[in-house]
Amino acid sequence: MSDSYLDFYFTNTKSGTKEKFIPKSFENVKIYSCGPTVYNFAHIGNIRSFLFVDILRRSLLLGGYKLNQSMNITDIDDKIINESIKKGISIQDFTKPWTDAFFKDLETLNVLKLEHYPKATESIEAMVDLVNRLDKNGLVYEKDGSYYFSISNFKQYGSLSKIDVSGMKSGVRYDADEYEKDDVRDFVLWKNKKEENETCFSTHLGEGRPGWHLECSAMIRKIYGSGIDIHTGGIDLLFPHHENEMAQSLGAYPNEEFVGTWLHCEHLLVDGEKMSKSKGNFYTLRDLLDQDVKPDVVRYHLISAHYRSKLNFSISKLNDSKQALERIQNTLNRILDFSVIESLIDQINDVSQSYPVPFVNTDLKELYSEFLKSLSEDLNMPKALASIFDGIRFINQKLDMGEAEQKFILESYLLFQVWNQILGVLRFEKETQTLDADFERWIEERIGSRKVAKANKNYTEADNIRKELEAEGIILADTKEGKTTWKKVQ
Repeated sequence: MSDSYLDFYFTNTKSGTKEKFIPKSFENVKIYSCGPTVYNFAHIGNIRSFLFVDILRRSLLLGGYKLNQSMNITDIDDKIINESIKKGISIQDFTKPWTDAFFKDLETLNVLKLEHYPKATESIEAMVDLVNRLDKNGLVYEKDGSYYFSISNFKQYGSLSKIDVSGMKSGVRYDADEYEKDDVRDFVLWKNKKEENETCFSTHLGEGRPGWHLECSAMIRKIYGSGIDIHTGGIDLLFPHHENEMAQSLGAYPNEEFVGTWLHCEHLLVDGEKMSKSKGNFYTLRDLLDQDVKPDVVRYHLISAHYRSKLNFSISKLNDSKQALERIQNTLNRILDFSVIESLIDQINDVSQSYPVPFVNTDLKELYSEFLKSLSEDLNMPKALASIFDGIRFINQKLDMGEAEQKFILESYLLFQVWNQILGVLRFEKETQTLDADFERWIEERIGSRKVAKANKNYTEADNIRKELEAEGIILADTKEGKTTWKKVQ
């Protein structure tokens, strides 16, 4: 770790190797992520990729970087136009509720807001300018009023996705926004108007609309006026979308680097299979919430795997995530029971936003370093979560043995604040509940048995009793005077 910024190493799709991340400016890191096409609710595979962007953002912020980040809203494409025509409404009226639903999903899952959310329909001028530049560089041809990118005239095509272009047929075109993987053809930049009620824009290219691949390249240029440090998206976008995006941008600006680091999030499977409505394994966030799954459990589950690994989602595994999250929250609740936290909470929260956080306790400082190291190594969330569970075991042990000094309590709270800058799911407010009298008597009896076990130095038995109580949502806190307090949490 450097004095001012945490060193990150990312697996760059462009090179296929893990590289040290060096942005053009640490104070203005430019990041662009492919966002939703707003024609329906986002499914959990989409949401996983959006949460990956959130983990990237939170990690870089935790490492001291200043970010200038964007995620686009595709509010015009084939599907949107067809659906708006069917319903007899404008694309703006059609896409607005789906756009609102997208932002509601992000809010529900505590995804940090970005600096920019450009819409395709608000960037037409930038798209036309990009076509003009490509045309001047000999990479565009016109057919029946539509304009196409000539792959055969761009020698670098295929360098990002590593796709073989040797068998492509020059001049064979694709008009559709999306097409089959591995099929290399010239792609449309600007589509000529075909239907009378089709949404279109009047430009010097004619009356029409942009092709999907053109949109991101133009929006990046419109926002940043240059190339960017990081570009992210799902692995399904690598070809053809990102390959075409890179071809357009480098074709228009051949003397500039378009993207320094490409990061791609792997697929989400459901019970080992590709998600599909026909298979009955298709889920949106709302589907899960309707089954009484808490948003923090969904978030935890979807960020728990490495972004470059397939995540095998299942309803049954959500319970494992729920229990893991409860273990972390229960230990935090023990810390919150110490009154010293209340008087210094604002001061601690401010310190947790700094980099590096000035831990004094050697063990907590090492836990902090391990957590950051895991994130810095290509956002290794499984390893980062493992370091969190190492931490809560250590903190619980200290609390169980009554060895937690005031400074340790304060720095433990600080460590939870750091962890939550990535997790985004922990609650830092005390909770109180009224319980059944028989249940309270049972709790006191188990606490008494635990006290006897500790007096006999049978710490394993004492820890088992604590875990038994935790399973019932009962969190214990031991004071220096040898007293034990408890509370019930959700």
